[in-house]
Amino acid sequence: MDSLYFNENHIAFREKARFFVEQEILPFINSWEKEKTFPRDLYLKAGNSGFLGLGYPEAYGGTPCDIFNEVIFTEEIIRCGSVGLASSLGSGAIGLPPIYALGTEQQKQKFIPPVLRGEKIAVLGVTEPCGGSDVAHLQTTAEKKGDRYIVNGSKIFITSGTRADVVTTAVRTGGLGAGGVSLLLIETDTPGFSASGGYDKLGWHASDTAEISFMNCEVPVENLIGQENKGFAGIMVNFQKERLLLGLEAQTVAEMALEACLELMKQYPAVAKKQAIRHKLAEMASRIEASKQFNYCNAYYIGQKQDVLKQVCMGKNFSSSVCDFVVDQALNIHSDCGSLINPLVERLYRDSRVLSIGGGTYEIMNHLIAKLMEI
Repeated sequence: MDSLYFNENHIAFREKARFFVEQEILPFINSWEKEKTFPRDLYLKAGNSGFLGLGYPEAYGGTPCDIFNEVIFTEEIIRCGSVGLASSLGSGAIGLPPIYALGTEQQKQKFIPPVLRGEKIAVLGVTEPCGGSDVAHLQTTAEKKGDRYIVNGSKIFITSGTRADVVTTAVRTGGLGAGGVSLLLIETDTPGFSASGGYDKLGWHASDTAEISFMNCEVPVENLIGQENKGFAGIMVNFQKERLLLGLEAQTVAEMALEACLELMKQYPAVAKKQAIRHKLAEMASRIEASKQFNYCNAYYIGQKQDVLKQVCMGKNFSSSVCDFVVDQALNIHSDCGSLINPLVERLYRDSRVLSIGGGTYEIMNHLIAKLMEI
């Protein structure tokens, strides 16, 4: 059925992406997880291979392609076994889209090419200590004074935040609600900007996760993305694709956990014959296949420029719930065999917890689905 979506060029690209992961990440991932970081030059290697520029035009140093190349790279980079690393390496995928969609040509030329080359790191700064998923009520302020915005406030859980070079930052320039939100490009060498990591996280150990603060940061007005008080649209511009990719990440994590169980069954053939185990594995495989086909279908329609926001929200929730079920069953199956927990399965279990939160929580997705159903 995958042939409905993937052609020979896609297959060749998957081989290239898989080779990159096997050569540049897999030999080192266990050490990087323990060290809770990975080398910055991995961005350069990914950029030189064209992976960071997928979907962007050549004019900005991008790699023109259709959406299924992005689907493939998402699946293959997750197969490094660390959702945290994959998310940090791909932080530009959420930091750059508002610039590309709404920015001036000067902004695009300044900020996009070095990120696609892996020379600089772009991130998105939206989540706040008191706001969580409630983007419309963020409290970081930007007061316009002459040719500068004076920014004060803070953001939390910012992926790649401690080593970012530029933060696409949601700020309040107007009144309450979504209508008072703007987007500013804040370079991290701006006086008054600070970032700190050190979160003791359940999962995503190899991910740089930061709290960032702005104390009277003076940002040039030419760093405003789009129009003042119209930033909410810029935040939303990439949510459809981001949620699709999160669904794909959840699907792939689940698939890897199932594969680990199937490998375990080869070591314990007597256990593999037990009906209870066989039924668990069948249920896991069935849910994963449903998740995969849902995500691929949504990707197809996004590639056709169709609005499938409702379906993407459904797909993200469905895939993350499938992932939760599968990784839980995978732990149980390993325990049933009386074996030590597979380090990969244990990591997938921990890393999976964020997938139902990132890009909008399970509850936010259901709220949007109900709204789009006109309930």
